[in-house]
Amino acid sequence: MRTLRLLLAFVAFGLASTASAQVYRPDSFKLANGLEVVVIDNPRVPAVSVMVWYRAGSADEPLGKGGIAHFLEHLMFKGTPKTGPGEYARLIAREGGTQNAMTSYDYTAYWAEVASDRLEMVLQLEADRMINLELTEEQVLSERDVILAERSQVVDNRPASQLGEQARALLYQHYPYRLPVIGWRHEIAKLSREDALNWYRRHYAPNNAILVVAGDVDVARLRPLAEKHFGPIPARAVPERWRPEEPPARAPRRLTMKSEQVGTPSVSRSYQASSYLYGDTRQAYALQVLAELFGRSATSRLYRLMVIDRPLATSAGAYYEASTIGPGSFGVYASPRQGHTVEEAEEALDQAIDQLLADGPTEDEVARAKQRLSAAAAFALDSLRGPAMALGAALTIGRTIEDVESWPRRIEAVTREEVLAAAKAVLRPEASVTSILLPKPTS
Repeated sequence: MRTLRLLLAFVAFGLASTASAQVYRPDSFKLANGLEVVVIDNPRVPAVSVMVWYRAGSADEPLGKGGIAHFLEHLMFKGTPKTGPGEYARLIAREGGTQNAMTSYDYTAYWAEVASDRLEMVLQLEADRMINLELTEEQVLSERDVILAERSQVVDNRPASQLGEQARALLYQHYPYRLPVIGWRHEIAKLSREDALNWYRRHYAPNNAILVVAGDVDVARLRPLAEKHFGPIPARAVPERWRPEEPPARAPRRLTMKSEQVGTPSVSRSYQASSYLYGDTRQAYALQVLAELFGRSATSRLYRLMVIDRPLATSAGAYYEASTIGPGSFGVYASPRQGHTVEEAEEALDQAIDQLLADGPTEDEVARAKQRLSAAAAFALDSLRGPAMALGAALTIGRTIEDVESWPRRIEAVTREEVLAAAKAVLRPEASVTSILLPKPTS
């Protein structure tokens, strides 16, 4: 029922957040208990997306309690004195709505989408479980088994996920992004009811949360409802968010994994990079343009060189995650065609990177990349939840509404010279982790 979304997918969503300045035109206010409220009026359909974001993710977990943020995400559906176990989901489904939740490195979020005349019902449910969650020992142990099974499915039985987990542990030497959001299996197996309740009491408070409502709603309607249901919840002392500094990388790192489950080999390389809030934050917009022109579409440089022109690979691309409190990452990847080797694919990636650093992107590449980003952003407006996701993720990590609303202007202002400078700053061998995934013959 609840999905552990990868940060990368979320970041990709965030890149396509706005198409023109002030496109969302959100309103915002704050309750006396510290709860931030954002309203995005979009009356195109008589429905609303209600999201509650908490400033608590896996990177905030104490050592030895890996996975506790995601564990509590699951347990938040176990009920309160007013709403029994599983009743939250049943009530939403009965009204024809959908609901889900996610945990990432820097936040945990819950959402429900319902007809706009059912808005108050969702607000009441969310306020209730913000303060009145009840957990039995039996519920906790049962859900812990569910999460162990989830880890088996999404990580332990997938060689690519296993390798990605190992590569991330190398990319970040000290920063908590090196640890998996879902947690290590041996630590998940020891999480207890007391651990879950301690996490809940430390982080789930109105002054550590953001309520974002998008759709057929306005401030005049939402404010009294928010005051009625969330206003009585008292503010509590929450721990200050502290993150360590990441030491400089001094040597390239390399991983190779072989598995009988692998059908097609692949090569990927990730680099630690500045983000919206870490390092040289001015590079974040140039790196988004770089990722787009280098490998985020069928017309990008990597795809054209490796899939269309030669053709050497079945897939090739690039990505960049910028929406993080700590250092982001920039990556490239490729899978060779049958008849070609992973060594050939890696060599082609190296050549493409070397050519980019030597000559830089063309003015036309930069212009078309910016145009594609803006076009993707325009399409994102058709999503009921999309604006709430973009604003909620930004505000939860410490960015502002203005940061989100000004995204198109900042992307449009990126120059070819800035893209090349960002590429040279990030695409350094000593800051890289190369991962090779190979088939292993069955015995």
